[in-house]
Amino acid sequence: MKITVLSSKAVRPAGAAAAAPEVVPLSVFDKANFDTYVSVIYIFRPPTPPNAELKAGLARALAEYREWAGRLGADPRTGARAILLTDEGARFVEAAADAPLDAVLPLSPAPEVTRLHPSEAGAEELMLVQLTRFACGGLAVGFTAHHLVSDGRATSNFFVAWSQATRGAAVDPAPVHDRAAFFRPRDPPRVEFEHRGVEFKKPPAAAHHQHAKANGHDDDDEVVVHKANFSREFISRLKARASRPGAGRPCSTLRCVVAHLWRCITAARGLDGSTTTSVCIAVDGRARMSPPVPDGYTGNVVLWARPAAAARDLVARPLRHAVELIDREVARVDGAYFGSFVDFAASGTVEAEGLVPAADAAEMVLSPDIEVDSWLRIPFYDLDFGGGRPCFFMPSYLPVEGLLILLPSCHGDGSVDAYVPLFSRNMDAFKSCCYSVDGLDD
Repeated sequence: MKITVLSSKAVRPAGAAAAAPEVVPLSVFDKANFDTYVSVIYIFRPPTPPNAELKAGLARALAEYREWAGRLGADPRTGARAILLTDEGARFVEAAADAPLDAVLPLSPAPEVTRLHPSEAGAEELMLVQLTRFACGGLAVGFTAHHLVSDGRATSNFFVAWSQATRGAAVDPAPVHDRAAFFRPRDPPRVEFEHRGVEFKKPPAAAHHQHAKANGHDDDDEVVVHKANFSREFISRLKARASRPGAGRPCSTLRCVVAHLWRCITAARGLDGSTTTSVCIAVDGRARMSPPVPDGYTGNVVLWARPAAAARDLVARPLRHAVELIDREVARVDGAYFGSFVDFAASGTVEAEGLVPAADAAEMVLSPDIEVDSWLRIPFYDLDFGGGRPCFFMPSYLPVEGLLILLPSCHGDGSVDAYVPLFSRNMDAFKSCCYSVDGLDD
C-alpha cells in the first residue's frame, strides 16, 4: 500500500484571537506521567464527511480544548514546565492510499501502520492528526498526542468532542480545565506511603542498557508484537478459574486477563525461578479521589499498582493466586494513596532530591517485568463523525518489550484484543500457552 501526503497545515481553534498566551501549569499527575507522544488509528468505512467538514469540526473542538492547540513551554513566573495556550493549532495532515480498505484490514501491529498517523519527530504541536483516504472511500484517522497533556480517558474525550463538533452536536462531557483545584495538597500534608522508587526514582543513568544485558538480552534481539484475541467464552473460563468459590462477584475481565498474560509471559521468557517479576497496572483516580474528579477533566489522573512475585511461584501456583496479588495491590492505590501522592509530589522533595518520574518512555525492555495499559473502558468506538462508528481501532506499532495494551475487539462480541510485544525468541513459547486456559495449571 502506497500512502501519499497531500497537505500538512495547522488548524487553529475557531474564533482564536491574537493575545498573550495563558499559562496552564502541569499538575503533579501530569509531571509524573510519560513524557512522550502516543499514537492511535481509527478506520471508518464510507460514507464519511469530506475533509473540509472534519477540519472545521476540529477547529470547533479545539476552541473547547485549547490545550491541544497550545505548546509545551516554561511558566514565566516559576520557570516550571507548563502548557502555553498559544492557539497555534494542531497539525492537520491529508493523505491518500492507493488501496481499498478490504485489501489492508485487519491492520497488523507492524511498522507499516505508522504511515497512518503523523510522526512526532521534530513536532512542536501537542496534537497531530492525519486523514488518509482509501481508494474505496474509506478513511483512516490517525492521532499522535502528547501524554503530558492528558491520559487515555481524557484524550478519548477530545476525540469524541471532535466528532460531536463535526456533527454539530454539543460537546459531552463538557471539558473541565482547572488543573489546580482538584489536586491541592492537604493542610497539614500527610505522606502516608512511600513514593520514592514508586512514582519517582533517581535518574537512571545507564540503567536501561545494563537492565537489558542483565536479563540476557543483547542489542540484536528483535521485538515483535503479537495481537492476541481472547473470546468472550475464553474469558468466562478464565474468570471461573480466577474467582474464589462462594465469592459475591466474579473476577473482572481486566484482572483475569492481566493475570493470565503475566503468567504466560513469565513462562515464555524462561526466567530464573528466583527472579522477581512485577506487573505495572494503571489505576484511574477520578472516582477514588475525594472529592471525585469530573469525567470531563482534561489532564492526567493516573497512578500505578505494582504487584510482584517470584517467577517460580507465579507460574507454579494457580491463576487465582496471580489475580489475588493484583487485587491486593490495585485496592491499595485508593483515595488515601492518591492523597499521599499529591502531598509528596507538591512538597518540594522531588526537586530537592533530584528525582524523576518512574514512568520512563526511554525504557524499551521491561523484562522481567510487564506493564499493562488497559483501554477496556475507554469509549473509542463512540467516535462518529456522521457516517457511523469506526469499523476498526488499534494503537500504533509500539515495540517496547513487555508493554501490553488491552482493548475491546472491534467485533463488538465481548472479546478482548491484547497487543503483546516480546523478543522473537520468546514469542512461540508465549503463543503455545496464551490460548490455553489449562496450559500453566496442568
